[in-house]
Amino acid sequence: MTNRERLEAMFKLQRSLNDETNGIGWENGYTKTNNIINWRRCIYMECAELIDSFQWKHWKDLKKPIDWENVRVEIVDIWHFIMSLILEHYKHDNLGDIDAIVAYIENMHGFKEFCSDPFKTEAANPFEIINDIEVIIHKATAKGYASFDPMVVEYFALSLKCGINLSLLYRYYIAKNVLNRFRQNHGYKDGSYKKIWNGKEDNTVMLEVLKSGLHDIDDIYKKLEEIYKKTT
Repeated sequence: MTNRERLEAMFKLQRSLNDETNGIGWENGYTKTNNIINWRRCIYMECAELIDSFQWKHWKDLKKPIDWENVRVEIVDIWHFIMSLILEHYKHDNLGDIDAIVAYIENMHGFKEFCSDPFKTEAANPFEIINDIEVIIHKATAKGYASFDPMVVEYFALSLKCGINLSLLYRYYIAKNVLNRFRQNHGYKDGSYKKIWNGKEDNTVMLEVLKSGLHDIDDIYKKLEEIYKKTT
């Protein structure tokens, strides 16, 4: 699978998920129930969750090891909302469809490096990573559509430091996209969905399914369905 194909697939899946979750026309800034959509807020709130994956508190859990798998899940969650922001921008300003988006990203500074091998997390400096996350938060809160470019560049660099390149992002994204669809289909909006499956958070279950070797969207969904039915 080429890098272009990975990008195309992810943007198509994200657009489809947003259509299903928020209703056709969500790019205008409102859901089908007329709730305001703020993708930038989604980005910086997910960034805050990513910071919480590290031991930033000087008074607590100073020696607790970093859960890099959870870090990568948070990285993927941020990507969901970055893609949504870009899709909204291109639709709002009539800049073209997904082909145009992909072509633009391919020529973005840092994308070529993002397609190479990720950094070894053993050598990562957590406080440097936290500073990088805060830069993304700052850029996410900037005014104007054009300002998402530097945020995406920072995101690519951050992802590499956290052990994620484009190939791995694609694998994790596919699994998380399926989980997000599963959540929506099982009562996520009305609060009836069970996020803890037999003592494990659903993100953890998703990672276990991914590690089992399943990569096809339908196969992952069926496996999640099978496990969820046995949840107590």
